[in-house]
Amino acid sequence: MSTELLPPVAPEVLAEAVEQLTARLRKKLDAAVAECAGRAVAGPDGTVEVRFGEDTLVTLRPGPSGAVTAPGQALCSCLLAPRCLHRAAVLGAAPLADGDAPAPDGPGPEGGHPEPSAGTDAPDPAGPGRRPGPEGEPDRERGPRVPPRARPDSGPADGLTPALTPSLTSAQTDAATALWGAAAEALAAGVTAGGTVVQAELLRAAHTARLAGLPRAEAAALRVVRGLRTAREQDRGQRLSDLTAAFRELLAGAAVLASGTAGPEAVGSVRRAYGQGGSLRVLGLCREPVLSATGYGGVTTHLLGPDGAFHTVSDVRPGGVSRAKGAGTASVALGGGVLDHAGLARGGLLIAGATVSADGRLGAGRSVRATPVRGAEWSQEPVAALFARPVREAVTAALDAAAEGRGDAGTVLLGCDVEVLGAADDHLVARVLDGGPVIRLRMAHPHPELPHAANLRRIGGFPGLALRVLGRPDPDRAATLRPLAVGPVPGASHSLRLPEEWRGRADLGYDRLQGDHFPRPERSSAGVPVTAGPDPLADAPLWRVRRLLESGVAGGRRAVAEAARGADRAALAVPLRRAGLTGAAELAEHLAAEADRRPRDSFGRLKDASSDAYARAWLASALHLDAAERSLVTASWS
Repeated sequence: MSTELLPPVAPEVLAEAVEQLTARLRKKLDAAVAECAGRAVAGPDGTVEVRFGEDTLVTLRPGPSGAVTAPGQALCSCLLAPRCLHRAAVLGAAPLADGDAPAPDGPGPEGGHPEPSAGTDAPDPAGPGRRPGPEGEPDRERGPRVPPRARPDSGPADGLTPALTPSLTSAQTDAATALWGAAAEALAAGVTAGGTVVQAELLRAAHTARLAGLPRAEAAALRVVRGLRTAREQDRGQRLSDLTAAFRELLAGAAVLASGTAGPEAVGSVRRAYGQGGSLRVLGLCREPVLSATGYGGVTTHLLGPDGAFHTVSDVRPGGVSRAKGAGTASVALGGGVLDHAGLARGGLLIAGATVSADGRLGAGRSVRATPVRGAEWSQEPVAALFARPVREAVTAALDAAAEGRGDAGTVLLGCDVEVLGAADDHLVARVLDGGPVIRLRMAHPHPELPHAANLRRIGGFPGLALRVLGRPDPDRAATLRPLAVGPVPGASHSLRLPEEWRGRADLGYDRLQGDHFPRPERSSAGVPVTAGPDPLADAPLWRVRRLLESGVAGGRRAVAEAARGADRAALAVPLRRAGLTGAAELAEHLAAEADRRPRDSFGRLKDASSDAYARAWLASALHLDAAERSLVTASWS
């Protein structure tokens, strides 16, 4: 759909326009939205016009922010306006305006989370992290404890929940309950039936959540709506797994909020809060380019603070990959410091009056003063302790933090010394030194204009190379590390030889490794294919559950029922039980039974048209799958 000229539209404006339509017009809405492609033209005074026939003209007049934020800014010349199909179709074809999203949990493994400039309290357009954990610890036998109002009424997910103290207002619980209902209906419809009407209901509930002071829930709902739109347009950049995770996050968050017992982390915050950090000495670790699908680009510099705490300084603004490349040498806007990001990544700062957010981001308030200090090489303390920590311990801490909602796995970096074994497909295979596991090294950022891919290819040409790696563990892949920077291993003869000004490290997103940075090859095994060994995540039959859940997201409730009938249901559960995954088998069977449960009266009418029980069964299975996959990923680092 070519609708680039259409300005963003506030979710509540679209929801109100759809709500005003009659039932007959709602059935025609999706077809009318598709007709808007290529019809938008620029009008006078910054307006955008879309013509339907000879006598009907829809005019959008964006406000100062560039978005349509009020119903009066969308006008139609037909007699039925403003309750007409033309106006609702144009609003439905326009992109959604960004709401006030809560602060993120950190950049994702692909650099997909844009971050505002250091010290600003601007909302993050990407929203919260993508792997929130369920309330309560996962039960190893029966699956995770499903939050109140998100647990199936009967079946294998039943269990006791601890008594919690109510902490939300009645308006917030009512808004969360409405959001749960709208999300359940959207899940039951799936991508195939999740058209503009279904999306509008979800947007209406999201707006209600925003007015009730639930910004995290609103951001989760907007991500689901955007995912539905992208999937219906068959955009190649949309992955069904991402939309499945978005539904899981939305339903789990709404269920916890609807119980009235959620904590502040479930409510979220519109703007990132900074607390006083006093005097702080931080040392540079590396810098990382940041890219966003919404057009943001920049850099994040990772720092090490006292007691091994991670901190970041970010400079991300609209601009895409060109800005991400240039921001690597931009000045650091922090307390009048004179360093640029390249210098800070290899140096350090002594900060007076520091302000620090919960996820370690450093603020740049008026009272903050920063003085450049000499940095530390990776072979010097306290940085060297980062590479001495056992990898299993570091990965477990990162994944547990993500599961408990205390942050995303991307906020914790992992350092280790490895021996490069060679290249395999699109990644490198390496073995952690001193008896560690065999791991995979994958690109942190796949954009072709960034040097990540070229650097990894060059490293892969030197089997036996001893390498010190600092990167981000991938929470979705077995024993996979996405390196951000590399350096020589102290005392190793067959290792990197970096220039003195690089201070013993190379940022893979900015520095380019050359031939003279490598030792002479000691082995003649270059080009020999290598394998990383068994993959417990890929070998486990959990993929059957994942396929069932994704089928429900793509085709709705009917697709789940069809996929698990007759012999297909046995083919789903039997391999899971044989592998000892009885909890996953029971939850999948319960989901399939609930999807196919459509009781009717003697006149053929549905007795219970609600999708509430189906959504609970889907959520229970999704949370169990997430916990099981996380356990397998952790075990793969042993």
